[in-house]
Amino acid sequence: MLTRRFVIAGFTLMAVTPIKALAQSAPAIHVMKGRGCGCCTVWARILRSEGFAVTEEELLPGALMQVKTARGVPNQLASCHTAEIDGYIVEGHVPPDDIRRLLAERPDAIGISVPGMPYGSPGMGPESEREAYQVFLIRKDGSGEVFSTYPAGTGN
Repeated sequence: MLTRRFVIAGFTLMAVTPIKALAQSAPAIHVMKGRGCGCCTVWARILRSEGFAVTEEELLPGALMQVKTARGVPNQLASCHTAEIDGYIVEGHVPPDDIRRLLAERPDAIGISVPGMPYGSPGMGPESEREAYQVFLIRKDGSGEVFSTYPAGTGN
């Protein structure tokens, strides 16, 4: 016999199950950043809000540079933080949609990068006031090619 408690428990289980499945399928990304870097922390928070499972590790500047060098990030494509996700490097303030595209397309590359710290990129100020910037695909030979382009914001 169905009781009210049984029905409520069943609906609760049905509502929670998709949330657990989503959490388990969220891409795991490990962010390595300099100690006390606020913009890196904001970028990690943005990724979490976009459904990524984020872990963070604070490193001294020399150790962070060693990570970049060991992973093949060329100096001209470097930024403030380096992340690893599913065998790829994500360097700097890369938008979440570009990370998803990288994972969907699976190019033969080291990863993607937003060199420097362009204003208005994720974690670096309001998108409506952003300066134009590009996301680069980092090839295994150290070269880069444009992966995405973001025009300057409208200043709304």
